[in-house]
Amino acid sequence: MTLPETAPPTTQNNPFLILPYEKALESLGDDYYDRVEAATFPVHILRFRNDDLLPWLGLSPSVVSDRDFIEAFGQFIGDRPFLALRYHGYQFGAYNSRLGDGRGFLYGQIRGTDGRLYDLGTKGSGTTPYSRHADGRLTLKGGVREVLAGEALHHLGVNTSRCLSLVETGEQLLRSDEPSPTRSCVMVRMSHSHIRFGTFERLHHMGRGDLVAKLLDHVIAEYYPHLQQYEDRYQQFYAELVQRTAKLAAQWMAAGFCHGVLNTDNMSITGESFDYGPYAFIETYNPRYIAAYFDYGGRYCFGNQPRACRFNLDMLQRPLSMAIPTADMEAGLAQFDDGFNDAYRRLMLRRLGFDQKQLPIDLANEMLQVTLDMLWETQVGYQEFFRQLRYQFSPKWREASPQQIQTSLEPMFAGGNAAETMSTWCERYHHLLQFVSGEELEAIAERLKAYNREVPLLRSRIEEVWEAIANEDNWEPFYQLLQQLPQ
Repeated sequence: MTLPETAPPTTQNNPFLILPYEKALESLGDDYYDRVEAATFPVHILRFRNDDLLPWLGLSPSVVSDRDFIEAFGQFIGDRPFLALRYHGYQFGAYNSRLGDGRGFLYGQIRGTDGRLYDLGTKGSGTTPYSRHADGRLTLKGGVREVLAGEALHHLGVNTSRCLSLVETGEQLLRSDEPSPTRSCVMVRMSHSHIRFGTFERLHHMGRGDLVAKLLDHVIAEYYPHLQQYEDRYQQFYAELVQRTAKLAAQWMAAGFCHGVLNTDNMSITGESFDYGPYAFIETYNPRYIAAYFDYGGRYCFGNQPRACRFNLDMLQRPLSMAIPTADMEAGLAQFDDGFNDAYRRLMLRRLGFDQKQLPIDLANEMLQVTLDMLWETQVGYQEFFRQLRYQFSPKWREASPQQIQTSLEPMFAGGNAAETMSTWCERYHHLLQFVSGEELEAIAERLKAYNREVPLLRSRIEEVWEAIANEDNWEPFYQLLQQLPQ
């Protein structure tokens, strides 16, 4: 493939370069970061721009050119400071003090039109003091996968970071887990914060309780401002973080998403999902499904995600104990399971079309368990089941028999115990329909459409997209898939 030469940069009126960036994290001092420079690259080709995010930055897509994206997020022109953040983390249960932003940095922080602070963070932008002999680059396939993950999760209702841009940079990279040499890129991620559990863990490792308290004050002021008025705001912060993390884990599970690497350095202090490496959406319901090929023991398998999040919150108590009584944090952590279960039940019932507020709790729990049993025993496609339910459901099902409901859904199933297991599911679903009004039947159809997507982001689909790019430099399947994800 022949890459075009990059035009020389022009700074005039680039809207990204004149945004009112804030020094929220920078103002804390350099105990939390290192100032770094971006690498220079031979070419710059804009492969993805997320126009949906521009209004949150106060920008109209019509006034932002592709050239503006390239200058700001590929060539990194201007004189703004870039910050490589410092952090440690528990990786597969073992503490690692040799971490930090190794192939990216905090590009800038901007107050969104909603009044909230947003981070723009890079990935693949060059080496930093934490690169540990690596090249600080991101493969193009890795960038493509992260763009798709953020968009798919967003449209499934998961609290997630999203990619703002993806610029191919013309280098050839050597990787052990991809056919090499492979192409390079720089990705820019937009999220609420890049402060991680591991940011606090590093400060504990250093014995700096003063820096823990200083960072806590910053986190609460920027991301939990409603707690500032309380004397026990530190304790309330931790309790709310527990609930945000429990809800996030429930969102992953309901979406059928396996993050793959839930180390504490991949956990955001705002309860937001980010940093997508070997992730996967499950094809069939399997709690033991492993997304990361190097997760030999299955620590971060699909079904273990809530437990992994709870462990990470438990580990976070160690640094926070320098500012918060441990007994208070234990009380907050004790609410994790209830928070997860409540959120997971609500989200799964929503995918089934129901509003849990209108159902008896015992029947809601029974419906959820019967659904999981059916998905496990039949091994029908996880996303396909909900997609078919979206299309096959009819308000007439309440007056129909369970057998008639089963007839509508039977084309998904084949042989074995599928008929018997599906019969049980149809009976419970039909029973729940008796508890809703005629108006609510129409609402069920709307929920099924709103919360079950037409095109699931399965690995096979991602590989099809990548093969077109790798073999033919054909980006149309990628752009088509992005258009389909919200449907």
